Amino acid sequence: MKKKILSLLLVAAMMLTMFALVSCGQGETSRDEEGLKEYEVPEVGYDGSAVTVVFYHSMGAKLRGVLDTYIAEFNKLYPNITIEHSSMGDYDGVRDQIKTQLTAGEQPNIAYCYPDHVALYNVAKKVIPLDSLINSTAEVTDALGNKTVLGLTAEQKADFIPGYYAEGAAFDTKGTMYTLPMSKSTEALYYNKTFFEQNGLTVPTTWEEMEQVCKDIKAIDPNCVPLGYDSEANWFITMCEQYGSDYTSLDENEHFKFDNETNRSFVKKFRDWHQKGYVTTEAIYGSYTSGLFTATEGQRCYMVIGSTGGASYQTPPTVDGQPLFETGMATPPQVNPSAPKVISQGPSLCLFESDNQQEVIASWLFMKFLTTNVSFQAEFSMASGYAPVIKSVQENEIYKDWLDKANGVNNLTALSVKLALAQSDAYFVSPAFNGSSVARDQVGILMQDALVSTDANVDAVLDRLFQKAIDECEYQAG
Repeated sequence: MKKKILSLLLVAAMMLTMFALVSCGQGETSRDEEGLKEYEVPEVGYDGSAVTVVFYHSMGAKLRGVLDTYIAEFNKLYPNITIEHSSMGDYDGVRDQIKTQLTAGEQPNIAYCYPDHVALYNVAKKVIPLDSLINSTAEVTDALGNKTVLGLTAEQKADFIPGYYAEGAAFDTKGTMYTLPMSKSTEALYYNKTFFEQNGLTVPTTWEEMEQVCKDIKAIDPNCVPLGYDSEANWFITMCEQYGSDYTSLDENEHFKFDNETNRSFVKKFRDWHQKGYVTTEAIYGSYTSGLFTATEGQRCYMVIGSTGGASYQTPPTVDGQPLFETGMATPPQVNPSAPKVISQGPSLCLFESDNQQEVIASWLFMKFLTTNVSFQAEFSMASGYAPVIKSVQENEIYKDWLDKANGVNNLTALSVKLALAQSDAYFVSPAFNGSSVARDQVGILMQDALVSTDANVDAVLDRLFQKAIDECEYQAG
């Protein structure tokens, strides 16, 4: 408890420091009542100045190799822009490093990050709203003599997958764009296709069908747990969206709205599933449930709902060189299959303020290059297993060939990307504000605690858990 209180005090101190920087006006121009600033784009766009762009990300060696290849391509166009990129280990490592540097005004130019992190950075009002850059008609001439507009053309805007692009406007009620999507994942239903075919089972498309399939599988293999759901938080948030019930809001007077009867009802239902042995989760199992899905002996599961970005972990094990089964993939079950809702995840790019205007423009040009370059998006997708963020990548011949070779035995990554692209019209994003990550954590804990509770008075348990989650959200968000 003492450790937690100390941690919260340190966070509070950091926030006060951030606000102090803002109030002192360091590097600031006028802002409106919500603290937003319209970035002033110079008429000349990029003037060829020699500048350095610092980019923080969480990429491993394989992805850094792809990035380096395309930095070289970018430098053919803009030889005076030096890109210095550093991996901070993971997404939280990026967040923590930037959080520290913001207090001293030493933030990078670009960050590879999640919306919750951007909302935290913007407590210091150092994240640049992108709208004026996106819509800029200033002309830019590269080193090869090509003339383009600084902003995004109508074709480039239309090329973004809408659900991914929309995430950038989830930060305020005005729809101000703070990020561009870089690479994305979603959730998929992985299932043991061989087992399903051998036992005449039908892949569930609704939660009612899922319950019946779990019951049928349990009758076939009493020792199994039919379904693994990796993220309790994703499960809760997705059910809110599918039912059209409240989760969170950008209204600063009522951010946390998930304590309602609809949400209590589905938590109660899934608790019953767990009690019957139908489902487990990552937190309850103690590891990603792919471990149960790919088990060669002992207890196993025959379905997993998990990230498309982790498809390789659902690859069937081999025995004597032969795959034990074939993995199938489908859209996760829905409340209403005719209007599907599937969560959108994965990192985006945000841009930070700098006293050097040409440094900001150069940073924007690099962001634009990474998010709209078809070849980079294709290679990055194949290397990472994440879906590309622009539609035109699917016309790239190398990428098309890779997707054509997708299968459920040894190229599951491509199969997962095909599914992610196929269900792109179903994507949703949640509001991003300082405290939205707390809500995500707390509904995940709520779901986990509810599932494992053995108290006979279920309603009393849910009363306590929902109230505890709301109280913790309000306490941590201040």
